[in-house]
Amino acid sequence: MDLEEMQRQLRTLTDRAEITDLMDRYLRSLDDGVFDDEWARAFHTEDVTAEMPVGTVRGREALLRRVRQAMALFDRTVHFGTDITVEIDGDRATARGAQLSTHVLADGTDGVFVSAGHVENELVRTADGWRISASALRVVWTQGTPPRVPQGDFTAS
Repeated sequence: MDLEEMQRQLRTLTDRAEITDLMDRYLRSLDDGVFDDEWARAFHTEDVTAEMPVGTVRGREALLRRVRQAMALFDRTVHFGTDITVEIDGDRATARGAQLSTHVLADGTDGVFVSAGHVENELVRTADGWRISASALRVVWTQGTPPRVPQGDFTAS
């Protein structure tokens, strides 16, 4: 193996580790509950597109508003991600995996709502590191009673 091939492999391994770390930190951040501009910039590009169970949004500001609205429905959450596969093509990548999300409702009932599905992310390398440029969470099954969504709060942005 020549030096150029070793450098290419090292770059691929480093990129894969950075992307996996970004995905892990993102899921943990959902449970931490701090959704501000810094949070949005740490994970997403300005022009991000996100497909979520509560609708699709375009742009980092719209995503931030939607995440705040959605996560306000829960008192506590735990998000697990697993089986992540990362494919890298230069400064672009995809990360796919499984996600299990447990939510304690904030409606005073202490009800629990669990959802599981698959997440697909497209990422780009930026000056600040890898960022999510598109994501899609496709829920496969749920258990428990979903939160009651206030009318008008989740209109398309």
